[in-house]
Amino acid sequence: MSLLDLAVLLLVAGICGALGQAISGYSRGGCLVSIALGFIGALVGMWLARAFELPELFAIRVGTTRFPVIWSIIGAALFVAVLSLFTRRRV
Repeated sequence: MSLLDLAVLLLVAGICGALGQAISGYSRGGCLVSIALGFIGALVGMWLARAFELPELFAIRVGTTRFPVIWSIIGAALFVAVLSLFTRRRV
């Protein structure tokens, strides 16, 4: 994996994480948090897809790596929603 492939993969993960935060309605952090949420969302989303035997809907191939975009957004939204249940909101 080249440096350009890694940069594109981080960009896609950041966009997916930001969309997951927007869907759940709870935003916490900046770009690095969105990137982390994108990767965590991909793990959670693909785990759910395999558990329910669902197909991989839309995946981007970056170099030799496939990144599941739809499952990443869904997984990030679910992960952020669960996190928001356990953290208090600041007033």
